[in-house]
Amino acid sequence: MSSRSAYRGPRRKLVLAFDVGTTYSGISYSVLDPGQVPEIKGVTRFPAHEHISGASKIPTIIYYDRTGKVRAVGAEAMREGIYEIAEDENWVKAEWFKLHLRSKVGEGKHVANDIPPLPLNKTVVDVFADFLRYLLECAASYIQDTHANGATLWESVKGSIDFVLSHPNGWEGTQQSEMRKAAIQAGLVPDSTSGHARLSFVTEGEASLHFSIQNGLPAGAMKDGDGVVIVDAGGGTIDISSYSRNIKAAKDTYEEVAAPQCHFHGSVFVSIHARLFLESFLADSPFIDDLEHIVRCFDKTTKLRFRKADEPQYVKFGSTRDNDEEYNIRFGQLKMTGTDVAQFFEPSVTCIVKAVLEQRKTAHKSISHVVLVGGFAASDWLYNKVHSSLSPLGLNILRPENHVNKAVSDGAISFYLDHFVRTRVSKITYGNFCHIPYDPNAADHKERAKNTFISVSGNKRISDSFDVILPKNTQVSETKEFKKSYFRESESKNEFKAATFSVWCYRGNVASPRWKDVDAKNYTKLCSIEADLSHLPLSPRNKPSAKGTFYRLDYEIVLLFGLTELKAQVAWKENGVDKRSATKIVYDPDTTNDDP
Repeated sequence: MSSRSAYRGPRRKLVLAFDVGTTYSGISYSVLDPGQVPEIKGVTRFPAHEHISGASKIPTIIYYDRTGKVRAVGAEAMREGIYEIAEDENWVKAEWFKLHLRSKVGEGKHVANDIPPLPLNKTVVDVFADFLRYLLECAASYIQDTHANGATLWESVKGSIDFVLSHPNGWEGTQQSEMRKAAIQAGLVPDSTSGHARLSFVTEGEASLHFSIQNGLPAGAMKDGDGVVIVDAGGGTIDISSYSRNIKAAKDTYEEVAAPQCHFHGSVFVSIHARLFLESFLADSPFIDDLEHIVRCFDKTTKLRFRKADEPQYVKFGSTRDNDEEYNIRFGQLKMTGTDVAQFFEPSVTCIVKAVLEQRKTAHKSISHVVLVGGFAASDWLYNKVHSSLSPLGLNILRPENHVNKAVSDGAISFYLDHFVRTRVSKITYGNFCHIPYDPNAADHKERAKNTFISVSGNKRISDSFDVILPKNTQVSETKEFKKSYFRESESKNEFKAATFSVWCYRGNVASPRWKDVDAKNYTKLCSIEADLSHLPLSPRNKPSAKGTFYRLDYEIVLLFGLTELKAQVAWKENGVDKRSATKIVYDPDTTNDDP
């Protein structure tokens, strides 16, 4: 375990971490008192969960009535009798809604048919905001009820809480900006620069590393700096990240050593496979009408207990009067073969094994250990299958004993307090489309002669050339800046008033992407940077071959990728002095949210 230093701030502060999971959500927090060493605590009591002492998570579920009003959330939505009320009053259930926020490029595009639709007239930001609002209420009640002078404590900190929101490894700036909108809508922070500064993001993989550092990383990883793969197996996604400790650094710091991965093979997909199987198996049985209930029972019991493929598995869903020998139903229990149930898990097991081996192959450091955390990692079948596949390959596989399902929210607080990771790895290639001087002798230029034009300054240039700013799988320290120089020419100075600069990314397998028309489908616009540069003292220049003048702006795009959020700026020289824009980043909406 790593030691933590005392809080040096001038006044008491509260940090809240919300882990909104696909199926379950948790809250961790820390009260920072000047001069005291901060401790990580969890909210372990929720409304309608009071009878379960130490219940650290609640279901990620919201019921809305027909007018769109929130009627029940979390454990309250699972209370006895709620299902009947919801049926009678036509309430709409929102569950697994987190997956609607996913990026629609890469793996995310195939998931739409598997997840329940959002309630009518609700966006994913609306539902997220309602859930965040509820989590804040739960945190407020718990802290006021369990701390000495809790009400006074809450009053003193509630206007300046810092929030940490965790998200899957595969999410990017677009998804973070949607989560920020939801946090503002929920009233967590105001929509201002200082409000935005109180909200930070961390990937589930990095949060899980922080949890593991505090809760038993293998000794080799802690002492010798061995590479370790963290597998966060959750409800919706399986997030894979690799790290190693920087043993040369005086302070405890870690670096990411491979591009993180995110796969849609979490535990809900086991239930989806079970549902498809049962739908087909019970198609001609009178019990097909009970399908939803049978799947829910499988979810709560059979799925969690499954350990052996050579033994029959039972789903208890009815009473002793429920029998149908033809469909293996006796005394209210449905019997399935263990091999069938094993098949429901197979895509998740294969995904983890393949992803770990890929991390080992591409890592900047040799990998020796694999740590499994997350609610799905509690499945003995999953753990044993991963263990038996990877152990013979010389990897040490383990899962921390205590509360693997609290890994992300506890780890998110540790991320805020301890900040162990100082170097990260780029998941994709970042760059910019620009025009370059036309070379009549270059074959690839001649092929694209139709893309040539004469610039304002009279030069022949070719457009749609991709200029790489940061290649994929590059290790990047938090402070390293990536800069590329560009210029713009225009006959009107007004063109620079609302200047927009784009950042693109390439997600394909071409080693050195150069042209927009090669593997075109794998280029996506990441964001636009908006800056007002009309105040620059630009002098008019004479056109070389015609009458009139034009203006030229020389500038640099500066990107900081090492943080958990992309930072981008535009830089230029003004009277010989370097200047930077206070840029506004606008994320491209095309890669997120399911089309209605």
